[in-house]
Amino acid sequence: MTSRVEYWGSRLFPLALLLLVAVAAWQWRGGAPVSANLLELVPNGTPDALEQQAVQRMQEPLNRELLVLISHPQREQALALAAELGTRWQQKALFEKVQWVPQADLSGIRQQLQDQRLALLPAADRQLLIDNPSAFVERRVQDLFDPFRSQGVVATNDDLLGLSTLVEKGLPHYHNVQVDLSGALIAESEGITWALLRARTNADAFDGNLALAVDDLVAQARDEVQARGGQLLASSGLLYSAHGQREATREISLMGSIASAGALLMMLLVFRRVRVLLAFIPAAIGVLAGLTACVAVFGHIHVMTLVLGASLIGVAIDYPLHLLSKSWTLQPWDSWRALRATFLGLSLGLLTNVIGYLALAFTPFPALKQVAIFSAAGLLGAYLSTLFLLPTLLGKAEIRPWQPPHALAQRLLDWREALLRKLPTLWLLVIFALFCAAGLLQLSHKDDLRQWASVPPQLLEQSKAISQIVGMQPTSQFFLVRGDDEEQLLQRQQSLSQRLDKLVEQGQLKSYLALSQLMAPATQQEALRQAVAQLPSHSAALNELGIPAEAIEQEAQQLQALPTLNIEQVLSAPLSEPWRPLWLGNADDGQVAGLISLQGLTDSDLLTAQVEGLDGVKLVDRLGELNRLFAATQVSAAELKLASCLLIFAVLWIFFGARGAARVLAVSLLAALASLASLGWLGQPLTLFSLFGLLLVTAIGVDYAILIRERVGGAATSLLGTLLSALTTWLSFGLLAVSSTPAVSNFGLAISIGLAFSFLLAPWAGDAQAEDKHP
Repeated sequence: MTSRVEYWGSRLFPLALLLLVAVAAWQWRGGAPVSANLLELVPNGTPDALEQQAVQRMQEPLNRELLVLISHPQREQALALAAELGTRWQQKALFEKVQWVPQADLSGIRQQLQDQRLALLPAADRQLLIDNPSAFVERRVQDLFDPFRSQGVVATNDDLLGLSTLVEKGLPHYHNVQVDLSGALIAESEGITWALLRARTNADAFDGNLALAVDDLVAQARDEVQARGGQLLASSGLLYSAHGQREATREISLMGSIASAGALLMMLLVFRRVRVLLAFIPAAIGVLAGLTACVAVFGHIHVMTLVLGASLIGVAIDYPLHLLSKSWTLQPWDSWRALRATFLGLSLGLLTNVIGYLALAFTPFPALKQVAIFSAAGLLGAYLSTLFLLPTLLGKAEIRPWQPPHALAQRLLDWREALLRKLPTLWLLVIFALFCAAGLLQLSHKDDLRQWASVPPQLLEQSKAISQIVGMQPTSQFFLVRGDDEEQLLQRQQSLSQRLDKLVEQGQLKSYLALSQLMAPATQQEALRQAVAQLPSHSAALNELGIPAEAIEQEAQQLQALPTLNIEQVLSAPLSEPWRPLWLGNADDGQVAGLISLQGLTDSDLLTAQVEGLDGVKLVDRLGELNRLFAATQVSAAELKLASCLLIFAVLWIFFGARGAARVLAVSLLAALASLASLGWLGQPLTLFSLFGLLLVTAIGVDYAILIRERVGGAATSLLGTLLSALTTWLSFGLLAVSSTPAVSNFGLAISIGLAFSFLLAPWAGDAQAEDKHP
């Protein structure tokens, strides 16, 4: 007889399913809400909004800019190929800007050199003019006899004292890019001329399919260049993002297809009725529920969550499998009767699994938070579908499964009993302890952000080659400098620059870029203005060259009339373009902030000492910070493991009593320990992902132990049902173990091994069922 819960549940669930489908359709109305941004997978690491803005500013070129180099045995042909490619790409809506020839505003540059020469005069020249005007004039006389040092954008007649020329010659130039006589941008390396092309997209690398479109354009261009006898190198965060999206799509399709096909074939082989394939419906609903919940909570779902979540198919199908496995003994078959018999085991299994997955939500890693929400919601959807939809779909259709698997399960139990008679549990436990101890002694540890992404060697090699050819080696570390006003900011950058100059001299740093290199603080501009007033009295050497004293006096007056400039005024002019990203402007606390970027760093450990004793200066080392966070989070992983075990124990205590709960939980904990030891035996490192994987081993292992302990339909039937569900779960997580992403692979391997031991150890959970049973 159908209960009221079963009656109303089976009628209301389809309505809830329609609502779920409608919400999912609305979420996907503008396209797939899927992200491939690697930075979304890791914690922000700091609540400081200004520092977050600085990190985003420094990362923007990596996510939006594309650098292409083209070479050809014939130099002119390389330039022509670059021009042809640039002209074609310029017509594409993908790009905001494409540059293969200098796009300099000469009149604007000339005007800036005249109007801002006091503010932009290099520090050494500025100090010489203030401290020793005579020596400054003597050097100017020498420069006038050297055409390479005296000629510039500003004519000599308009720059008698040479300040504009000193500014032009003194601007930092830390790369090998030059302008060819034809006007093209080129770089020379090992006797080869490379034509250079730079493109900037309208959005960043993680905006929809932009990265894939850019990657396709680069691949097409490479084929064309190679067909004409040339070589093309390309580097950009866009290309790495495209690779990640393609790999994730491939793995999701492959893993999902294999897991589904494997489960389908197994069910057809074992149950021998096409109708049992309806058991896939709860798994499909579970995936839909997981996707919808994840997008509802986070606004989107990451491709790595989809890769990890592909394993949900193997776990979600466990509920229908446990139900159908009772058909070996519960005859004549009735879906509702089988559901009532297995309800307690299914419900406790759901609780322990959800506890395991939700424990991941308390980690600091957004990637695992998404996996937690996706999987917990997915399992709940699959569970409710099994309760209120599947029995209705199966009805009272006759299901007579293939008997040999049941006979095999009984033989496995007989073999186990025979083994225990020859080798008692205590001796097996000693052997198990020795196995674990030896494996743990071999276990190594490794946590690195690079494990989170699959980095294709060909892209990495091209990036290194381009860095060497162009002479640009940006680092992930930079300095964030704050000040109460622009004056203090520039002074603090000057203090830090003095320390960085020593690293450059020692060859430990190739170069750096700072606002203080570009311009002087207001007080120094004023000191320079006063020093300029003294130049006419020291200009005898210039007068001897035929330059009238009146002309020098007039230029000195023009210099004194130049206004004191602030940072934004200087940055608005064309020559200042490389420094614009370094200016953050006004912060929320009323301070102003700027950045110092680095090139060619040999040892990142040297940077910490550079900020000691400098107020308002902070080293931002995102990669180092995350790696340190990985190490610190291991403690959190252990705490979460303990908390989840205590919660699972409390749930089990209600139904099995203290001894029964302890026995069930001990089985899963031993399986997790064996998984750790196996990693050591296999030479695999212990990572943060494998530690979090053990949370799931505990939860799913408890599920197996509960089903064996309950013995619905007999011990052999329970063992067989557990084996079937274990096979589908192993298939899903085993496929994760062969992922090209190291973190995903390690996660899948740890869980797969742990679940294998969970199945092998699960029968011990039911050995003392009679004495452990709750009164």
